[in-house]
Amino acid sequence: MSETTNINELTTRALADAPTAPGERADLLAALAGHRHYLRFTTRDLTDEQAGRRTTASELCLGGLIKHVTVVERTWVAFILGGPSAMGDFTAMTEADWARRADEFRLLPGETLAGVLADYAEAARRTDELVATLPDLDATQPLPKAPWCEPGVRWSARRVLMHIIGETAQHAGHGDIIRESLDGAKSMG
Repeated sequence: MSETTNINELTTRALADAPTAPGERADLLAALAGHRHYLRFTTRDLTDEQAGRRTTASELCLGGLIKHVTVVERTWVAFILGGPSAMGDFTAMTEADWARRADEFRLLPGETLAGVLADYAEAARRTDELVATLPDLDATQPLPKAPWCEPGVRWSARRVLMHIIGETAQHAGHGDIIRESLDGAKSMG
């Protein structure tokens, strides 16, 4: 795909890749597919070394963003199915736990861009399958213990999916900045 591909072509492709589901579910899946596409698109034609390179003042790299969004999808899907125990108690995390979490944002030695993209594709497939088949998007779970979660708040499966969409969109924007800083390539514009 050339960098001159316009946003309408990219959106059409993302919508065509979304699984078949009725009504609101189709809308959620299409939105998520579009943002996933833009995030993956930031990694086009990169080497593993480039995908692991930090290009801004942050710790973020493109391979690490893909890894992080993969973990986000897997963890929130597990939350929809199993509740807060699937996420753990963030208030009890140790220094070692936080270090492992920080590794989500890096392409580590031995990891490849192709590998993290394949892992992301599998996580996305599982998320899409859940959205298409979940009996009730209104089913709720209490949020896990975390400094950023208000105690006692519950999220519906729909709200979790909107969070995944928002996080993917946010990281696609981060990816665009990182990629432009790396070699001048843009995802849009």
